Amino acid sequence: MAPAVGADQEVEGARQWVDQLDRRCRRPDVTRGGLRLAWRVIGQGSKVILLHGGHGSWLHWARNLEALAQHHEVHVPDLPGYGGSDTSASLDFDELLEVMHAGVTQQFDEREPLALVGFSFGGLVAAHLAARRKGHTCLALLGPAGHGGPRRPKGRLQPWREAAQKGDQAGLSAIMRHNLLTHMLHSDRKLDALALHIHSQSCRQTRFFSKTISHAGGLAGVLSRCTGPLLLLLGVHDVTADPSWVTKTLCDAKPDLEHRTFLSCGHWAQYEAAQAVNACLHDWLSRSMPPGEIQRPGPCGTIARL
Repeated sequence: MAPAVGADQEVEGARQWVDQLDRRCRRPDVTRGGLRLAWRVIGQGSKVILLHGGHGSWLHWARNLEALAQHHEVHVPDLPGYGGSDTSASLDFDELLEVMHAGVTQQFDEREPLALVGFSFGGLVAAHLAARRKGHTCLALLGPAGHGGPRRPKGRLQPWREAAQKGDQAGLSAIMRHNLLTHMLHSDRKLDALALHIHSQSCRQTRFFSKTISHAGGLAGVLSRCTGPLLLLLGVHDVTADPSWVTKTLCDAKPDLEHRTFLSCGHWAQYEAAQAVNACLHDWLSRSMPPGEIQRPGPCGTIARL
């Protein structure tokens, strides 16, 4: 259990926890298109790639890596312009997709079975990558961007860069807490020191801004070109989407799309409802990857009550 927000030792404990997780990962960093991608790998088994969201990094999956690594070889790159990966002055969405496609091609044979799991902006990236692969490719989307439908904002996000530049740690923490509860998390009980550390660090390392791309739509059209199993996971309180609208729209594009809605959580469902999301991903992967690829865990319900 991650420590609660408050005491300095709890914040330091979150940093140490992240450092320990990082040390457990292998680091086969790749360079494509002149950009170095920070690429982490943990576990053994069938191949799964986790792609983070905008203003994020590999740590968007901090509460999922070890659970998924029990059955899978889990790859968690930082997208170009995020985390520890490089960026360029000319980086746009098309170039980002090309760099990521080249990185995936370097790591995996084109016809090797692969699962792509994308969160928010990373869901849109994952869909584009899945549509280009020839081999068996499973695609899971968590609160995906690009749906083009209504959003349900709870309030305005507060600017944080001035506080960061001034070294105002108390002010920065207060802003990050506000932004987490406004955009990422539903319950303040899930806003612990680890979530605050992850969000603060990831925001400060973000150099590619995906908001316009995420709002532009196009996801349904990309999914129509995907041929493998598809899964959609949404938090019922996700402020970036109306779950009913997104589910109907994407199911109209792909009638075989499986979908789950999690109660009591918001956009960052894989953090706020980690245990339930991990169980659903295990179950779906056990049914979607080729036989013999992974061990089969327990079942996953349509609605996860937390």
